[in-house]
Amino acid sequence: MADHNKKPGFSHEKIETNNFLLIVLILVVVSFGGLVEIVPLFFQKTTTEPITGLKPYTPVQLAGRDIYLREGCYNCHSQMIRPFRAEALRYGHYSVAGEFVYDHPFQWGSKRTGPDLHRVGGKYSDEWHRIHLINPRDVVPESNMPYYPWLEHNKVDADGLAPRMKALRKVGVPYTDAEIAGAKAEVEGKTEMEALIAYLQSLGTLLK
Repeated sequence: MADHNKKPGFSHEKIETNNFLLIVLILVVVSFGGLVEIVPLFFQKTTTEPITGLKPYTPVQLAGRDIYLREGCYNCHSQMIRPFRAEALRYGHYSVAGEFVYDHPFQWGSKRTGPDLHRVGGKYSDEWHRIHLINPRDVVPESNMPYYPWLEHNKVDADGLAPRMKALRKVGVPYTDAEIAGAKAEVEGKTEMEALIAYLQSLGTLLK
């Protein structure tokens, strides 16, 4: 007679009581699920092709983006408007992947200590941004954003732009030889404040 009390060799109990086996199986399942969701995106035109009118950042805008990352602005400001009515009413047209194909890395995210910045381009004047970065409370009294007065005095690293653009070209950003060669002259003498404002003014201006 068969022994009905005998447990199979690969039972739920064995998985649940073996920490190492449980961790391995969880990683396998999560990895497979992630691949199923992510891999098809590499073959969809809506996620791999730029939207109409999209151009790579100019050298000044690119320098500003690097400053944006260096100062940790992304810790408080998302650049992703989610496709919900409340989001679109407050911030504008929801974000689409084709707007970010030249961003490495892109700045999508959902945490917002401060407002979303994806459609901030053209919303305020350059002078407003300058005052806001020097003392945010002068234009937004309830703001808890830090001061960034040194940006008005620091100069952009002109020598670092051409190598940066060459590296971006290797991952698909269509910079020309002429644009790379002229990058240093374009940012020479620019302050970090001017570069950061130029970057902010470029955000989300193609879709309204």
